[in-house]
Amino acid sequence: MQHTAPFGNAVITGACGGLGQALARALIAGGARVALVGLNRATLDALVALAPERCRAYTPDVSEPAAMAAMAADWLQHMGPPDLVVANAGVAGGFDTAVPDDLPVLRRMLEINLLGVACTFSPFLAALRGHAAARTAFVGVASIAGWRGMPGNGAYCASKAGLIAYLQSLRAELRPTRLTVHTVSPGYLRTALTAGNRFAMPGLLEPDEAARRLLAGVAAGREHIVLPRRIGWLSRALGLLPAAWHDRLLLRQPRKPRAGEAGATDIPGLHR
Repeated sequence: MQHTAPFGNAVITGACGGLGQALARALIAGGARVALVGLNRATLDALVALAPERCRAYTPDVSEPAAMAAMAADWLQHMGPPDLVVANAGVAGGFDTAVPDDLPVLRRMLEINLLGVACTFSPFLAALRGHAAARTAFVGVASIAGWRGMPGNGAYCASKAGLIAYLQSLRAELRPTRLTVHTVSPGYLRTALTAGNRFAMPGLLEPDEAARRLLAGVAAGREHIVLPRRIGWLSRALGLLPAAWHDRLLLRQPRKPRAGEAGATDIPGLHR
């Protein structure tokens, strides 16, 4: 089957989540071969069933280099080199530095949200960088939360700020090649990660629409993609305020639920 979408061979981590599933379904519908990386086997199997001859499911820990290298080797062997790699796997949750039991939350969030992206990209970069004809888009799903720290959300903000800086570095390194790096900064998407939020979420976007805009932006060569754009404008406008005023506004909002609290999302591999 000839693919009709801009991408014919894609790797998606976090394929069990709202955005990941939406990306997978859009790519599969377009005829692409898709590597589905996630932790919920039933969800992955349901996606594979949409096009069994073009999809494979993998359940590694994205922060484990050996496991991710094995996934990449299997995909390259059976389906060939990807033209799209989306490091979408991520976790979120509140954080309180004064609570010693929360420190492992910071560690695990950095492992998944930051190290996991490098572990996703590394084996494919190793396989592709020496090939002059290779043309692959490497996409890191960061967050507007990485633009500025927010009260009670320090672990998540730090992981996404670090990811944005990492992607900047990688983009500069790959300028001499045909490999491209794209930073996606969503605002609020209607997914499990935001379901427990008790604060205002302006510009809340449905996953299917976010996936459509993400793929269109990458296909157009945009290096920085904000979903939706207006939430980026709002964030930048608030950033023009004096820091103390900005902090006071944020302090009035309810905080992100911490691990163990009502509304908190699961953090795989967290040991407290």
